Amino acid sequence: MEPARLEAFTDGVIAIIITIMVLEIRVPQGADLAALQAGVPLFLAYVLSYVNVGIFWNNHHHMLNVTERVDGKVLWANLALLFWLSLVPFNIRWIDEVGFRPLPTAGYGVVLACASLSYNILQRQIIAANGGRESRLAVALGKDRKGKLSLLLYLAAIALAFVRPGIAIAIYVTVSLMWLVPDTRIEAALRR
Repeated sequence: MEPARLEAFTDGVIAIIITIMVLEIRVPQGADLAALQAGVPLFLAYVLSYVNVGIFWNNHHHMLNVTERVDGKVLWANLALLFWLSLVPFNIRWIDEVGFRPLPTAGYGVVLACASLSYNILQRQIIAANGGRESRLAVALGKDRKGKLSLLLYLAAIALAFVRPGIAIAIYVTVSLMWLVPDTRIEAALRR
């Protein structure tokens, strides 16, 4: 199968996820600055979530640019990634309903960690379908320290959410900042 179909499907699902996220933002209950300020925490959660979904989409796009073929295992791994990303709007809604309490904050980390793990599995399946260790993606990723570090940070944040939710959120922001610039390893592979 051509990677273009997988990319188009993923683009559509991610567009829906982002649309659902923005539809979950409630209109302020008043017309003054205080009413607007009450929605700031949820808006910031939306911004972080938008950036996170965008990072996965951006890197997915780059990854598929060095992919020549996909198989059934790649399709299922991609569906797993999309499943976890589709839970981001649920987590934003949960945080909106109860605030940045330990369990919803940890839940947000679980979703990000599982999306990260799914993305890693997707990478491995694409590598397997495209020639193994000699594939352009495998060569570009190398040992993928950045991906492994991200997953470890998510796991630490999940545990810390039960101690200090603010620290967990700071870790989620830190991981996002690590990935804000598209993965240059894959961009370099495209130039080869």
